[in-house]
Amino acid sequence: MAIVRYTAGSELTPEEDAEMRAQVRAAAQRSYSYDPDCPLMTEKQLSEFRPVNFDSMEERTAAMRQGAAILEAAAV
Repeated sequence: MAIVRYTAGSELTPEEDAEMRAQVRAAAQRSYSYDPDCPLMTEKQLSEFRPVNFDSMEERTAAMRQGAAILEAAAV
């Protein structure tokens, strides 16, 4: 599929809009192709994801410190 670039402030013509919509519909119909460089994640890996949005800056700071500690421990 070709790379599509959008320039801010420019509107698509009706023909371009129809072509983009057709490309999106065609892409949605294609089956998933596995990438050997990025294998599917296991259920355990997926369960380890945590949200990156925090309720407060204190919560964010604590998470960042915990992440730094994990990285330091892994480097040893």
